[in-house]
Amino acid sequence: MSFPASMTPSGTPEPSGMAEPPAGPWRRFRRDPAAIASLAALALMAFLCFGSLLWSPHPYDAVYPDYVMVPASALAHPTPAERDAALSVLGRRARLAATLDVAGADSGTLRLTGDRPVDPRVQRVLERSDLLRQTGPAAAQGDALAIPVAVKRETFLFGTDSNGRDLLTRILVAGRISLAVGALASAVALGIGVAYGAVAGYVGGRTDAVMMRAVDVIYALPFVFLVIVLLVLFGRSLWLIFLAIGAVEWLDMARITRGQTLSLKRRQFVLAAEALGERSGRILVRHVVPNMAGPIVAYLALLVPRVILAESFLSFLGLGVQEPLTSWGILIADGARHVQGSTNLLVFPALALAITVVAANQLGEAILRAADER
Repeated sequence: MSFPASMTPSGTPEPSGMAEPPAGPWRRFRRDPAAIASLAALALMAFLCFGSLLWSPHPYDAVYPDYVMVPASALAHPTPAERDAALSVLGRRARLAATLDVAGADSGTLRLTGDRPVDPRVQRVLERSDLLRQTGPAAAQGDALAIPVAVKRETFLFGTDSNGRDLLTRILVAGRISLAVGALASAVALGIGVAYGAVAGYVGGRTDAVMMRAVDVIYALPFVFLVIVLLVLFGRSLWLIFLAIGAVEWLDMARITRGQTLSLKRRQFVLAAEALGERSGRILVRHVVPNMAGPIVAYLALLVPRVILAESFLSFLGLGVQEPLTSWGILIADGARHVQGSTNLLVFPALALAITVVAANQLGEAILRAADER
């Protein structure tokens, strides 16, 4: 008896082809819109922060006394009001009457007038001006000194802070510090936590109990207290902040690594390696740790935003980065003090911190979903 080609002897349709194999972690990650959006947001933030070394219009520590607490705007400064205020300041410094005859959009003649012939050395007051730049030799005209000047145009997209520094540049420099702290402190936590948790889980027994009780004791101590103790003992520096945060954030990584090690050390490939006489350290490095790379990488991506928030919190309290460097926590603390007069000082750094933390958190959750074989 013959059967149709598309039928099996039992009468059920014959499958047309092989079933599609399950998608791998990388393919699942690429198909996740939230993962791609988060990765793009973090890449853009890193590019803006670290690329600002090339295109930032102002140095991060440059102070503009004539532009203090300037609101956010795309318009070029100085405005007529700022120009009049600057001329008044110049006149008080020189103890003369200062007027500006504008010949063009960005050039003119500054006249310093007094009751007697003006000493030409008084033109040095222009060295401290953020608005005017001398373009030629001064000429005495009776009781006045005529100085050809050019108007220096400045643009502050996010405004300036209470010291007259460009807020956009400060935010980008703060982003470099916060992102570097997030990456390096997470690397410290990764190295300590993975090594500690893998050894505790693989050795087991009393050693495991003692090591994990030590983790519980450290967990019970306040985070800020530990950081303050480290800063008092070793002094305040940027590298110490990396180590201090990483030395505290490794506790969760150690617990996760220990749990994964306990589930892997009874697997057949580990038992086979032990039967072949491989040393424990070699088994951990070659067999145990590589097989739990997925959960470790996923948790590491979730650890980065926690570290950034921890650094911002320490800087907010005055325990983190010190001037002239800055971080998002310092900028947010400064913005909170001036929120009633200049909301831009608080809104822009808080927005940069929120975008980075949310994107990093979403990226970590996407990696965790992609690493889940189920």
